[in-house]
Amino acid sequence: MGEAVINASDAPETQEWDVIVIGSGMGGATLGYALAKAGRRVLFCEQGRAAREDEQALCGAYAETFFPTPEVPQAQHAEILARAGRGWQNVEDVSAARPRSFTPFIGAGAGGSTALYGMAMERLFPADFSPRQHHDDAASSLPAHWPIAYATLKPYYAQAEHLYRVRGEADALRAGEAPDYLTPPALNPVSQALYDDFAAKGLHPYHLPLACEYLPGCQGCQGYLCPRPCKNDSARICLQPALREHGARLLAECRVIKLEASREAVKGVLCDWRGRSLRLRGRVIVLAAGALATPRLLQASASPLWPQGLANDSGLVGRNLMRHFVDLYVLWPQAARGARGNLKELAFNDLYQTDGRKLGSVQSFGLLPPVAMLTASLLDDMRHGALPWAGRLLRPLAPVLRRVLTGKFAGSVVLASIMEDLPYRDNQVLAEEHSDTIRLRYRISAHDRERIAFMRARMDAILKPRRYLLLKQAENNQQLAHVCGTCRFGDDPRDSVLDANNRAHGLANLYVVDASFFPSSGGTNPSLTIAANALRVAEHILRTP
Repeated sequence: MGEAVINASDAPETQEWDVIVIGSGMGGATLGYALAKAGRRVLFCEQGRAAREDEQALCGAYAETFFPTPEVPQAQHAEILARAGRGWQNVEDVSAARPRSFTPFIGAGAGGSTALYGMAMERLFPADFSPRQHHDDAASSLPAHWPIAYATLKPYYAQAEHLYRVRGEADALRAGEAPDYLTPPALNPVSQALYDDFAAKGLHPYHLPLACEYLPGCQGCQGYLCPRPCKNDSARICLQPALREHGARLLAECRVIKLEASREAVKGVLCDWRGRSLRLRGRVIVLAAGALATPRLLQASASPLWPQGLANDSGLVGRNLMRHFVDLYVLWPQAARGARGNLKELAFNDLYQTDGRKLGSVQSFGLLPPVAMLTASLLDDMRHGALPWAGRLLRPLAPVLRRVLTGKFAGSVVLASIMEDLPYRDNQVLAEEHSDTIRLRYRISAHDRERIAFMRARMDAILKPRRYLLLKQAENNQQLAHVCGTCRFGDDPRDSVLDANNRAHGLANLYVVDASFFPSSGGTNPSLTIAANALRVAEHILRTP
């Protein structure tokens, strides 16, 4: 990225930027790229490091494989996590009587969480834009409708698919949809056999759309930095071209502390940049720090003019947190079908709406994380769960689990069920004065526990007579990869944080374009919807005087 990355000799605080974008993930990088390409002077503020081309970057493997011993991420691993594009700051979960701190699996650095994502780029369904009618028996804060219709977002979906060079196959269950995907490679033999099995059962499998170049030897690189120009993340597709070709600039290792604002507009962005305090000025300020950090920054920007937090007249900043209910199904390998390769290839949506219920999608997960990482995480869960002594008792079983996963399940296919989460006001990112710690409270309702059980029963019926190992993750509050909803958009300022164009109610120059804006989670990966909406919002900003 070269000279586009601001260094110590520059003085970014002396300029007034057309647009300051806080975060370089799917929403921030895509919007910033569109605005820079249109001639706006764009400054990106990114808390993590600038580039994976740095000789210090750790690519091609999970960060945990570089730890001295197998264990879950902790404070002493901050440097390794940062070099691997991972967030290193702890989150405190106060949902249960015994609070628990953990390091969430989210991105920090060029590309944000897209540097780690599995590249699945799926559209929401039209039904997702009228969520209440599909869950009318839930005591949830679901709105009747999104403030925009599927038809409004549809052309931007197509633009985002083209921009991110998505390869895949159309889903037969999406009536009238024919995305112009690039052609994917043929399914490997294991996935093809599973595809045939599902089709024989009356399901509708298809080749999952991925933002991937499939270079020879592609390993999918889910969960870690890709060492080659293969993963089409937001750094490669948007951030780097914005810097290299369109005059945008980047402040890396820049922690935004607070936004200063009048009652009408944001006036300043207060930052800590490598130990140096800055006050940045921009005509437009865009928050894209993620659905945990964005509400936390708004809360930290409370003032006498905004006593509940910036943009928080509704009291909804940080509320309605959603994260998707994800389970993993490790399918017993089939004899004589041991071919491997990139296994994140299949999907089906037959459970998206079924038996009068709206559930979610099923996809290939790709390769499991390293066994040492799985067993360390399991033991940590046991130590901090309802039976903290269980970790000590199960520690001797860790080698057994390793043998099972590396032996009996070597060469297996892993499926992920991604079930729609519902918003509830009391599931939230909590404000904590004079602290950088993100605190959250998230509890699963009895209604949603029953939905999870129903989804598992349907998956069991679909997978039989195959043997499989179910790794239950839906109830795990640490699964925050798809966190969303904490600054929802809507038409009524009393019931939303943002308007239909993602501009904060009451503030003329503040926008939010990460997954915070979702008023419902839908039942599939959020990346494409974030990108498409960012293109839509960029177009609105360009039209706004």
